[in-house]
Amino acid sequence: MTTLGPGVDRSSGDPVVEAVTAGTWPGIRAGIWAGISAFLDADCAGRDQCAPLVCGMSAAVPGARPTVCRVTASSPDNAARNTGDTTVDTTVDSTADSTADSTADSTADSTADDLALAVQLADIADAISLPRFGAVDLQVRAKPDLTPVSDADTAVERAIREVLAAQRPEDAVLGEEYGDSGPGAGAGSGPDPATVSRRWVIDPIDGTKNFVRGVPVWATLIALLDGDSFTVGVVSAPALARRWWAAAGRGAFTRFADHPARPCQVSRVAALADASLSFSEMSEWRASQVPDRPGGVPDGLGDAFADVCAACWRTRAYGDFYSYVLVAEGAVDIAAEPDLSLWDLAALVPIVTEAGGLMTDVHGQPSGALSTSALATNGLLHGPVLAALRGE
Repeated sequence: MTTLGPGVDRSSGDPVVEAVTAGTWPGIRAGIWAGISAFLDADCAGRDQCAPLVCGMSAAVPGARPTVCRVTASSPDNAARNTGDTTVDTTVDSTADSTADSTADSTADSTADDLALAVQLADIADAISLPRFGAVDLQVRAKPDLTPVSDADTAVERAIREVLAAQRPEDAVLGEEYGDSGPGAGAGSGPDPATVSRRWVIDPIDGTKNFVRGVPVWATLIALLDGDSFTVGVVSAPALARRWWAAAGRGAFTRFADHPARPCQVSRVAALADASLSFSEMSEWRASQVPDRPGGVPDGLGDAFADVCAACWRTRAYGDFYSYVLVAEGAVDIAAEPDLSLWDLAALVPIVTEAGGLMTDVHGQPSGALSTSALATNGLLHGPVLAALRGE
């Protein structure tokens, strides 16, 4: 069976259609890029008053620099600026406008390129991980923390690091399997991560326990941090035929199989009694600790979280990344985990927040590079959940 993968003719702006085989990686990839192109073009369509927005990303040329929609002279803001009382004022305004447009365009181009690269990395990851899912020769070993790691985990992270080494040689990389380093194939290469503001954060397979047991709820998580800001996030779950992505200021989107991409939007549920909550394991909450107490004295979050669950309309343990992307879609209202690493949450922050939600740690502190827990809600429920976790 063949499907059509649309792209954009960069010389004419007209759609390009190429035949690809459904179920093959070219087919899947063409569908994903068609969705990204569609949502970016739709977001910019007819908008002559907006700040610079990315548009026209080519589905046929993954990773290519996209075009940028700019504020036009016909917008009310520009018309007002161009009617200054004096020549001096007009000149100053024109210079300021030019500088602002140049800065905004540069930022838009950079973020768009980063998003394009993150999607390419997800394509590469899918092409490695999906064939290993359920493979009879899958190799699994226990790490020092007794969590499992498969040959797919390490292969995905190595492949991503190799691409980043070529495409972003000045950026640092943090990955679950090879640690915090420059973007080489392993730890200890590239620039010192302590001196680099841009850092890619990779979880090659989030949900490895599911992966090794044949449960299809697992994904590759790819994020970019610029300082302490989460600027790009991509979550790709090929066994579910699902992908989610977001970039700062551009919204969050999802795609299922070859269906059109659609925007993510959190729910409007405002009461815990009407809310759906998802988590991973209750044992993690029982073992949760207060960071500033000597000896790691348990802080009672297990009992408090049980009370939150009891107050909600529905609780399910969808687990791992899936809880958070469901919050972004509005299918779930609350997701929380008390013990996480940065690679577990970095890609999820922009997806949840760009969908209109709120994400902090379980104590209410904003999610950042040092976060070790996560609470994601539709925003309306954040206060009540935090109050319940504090026993109020």
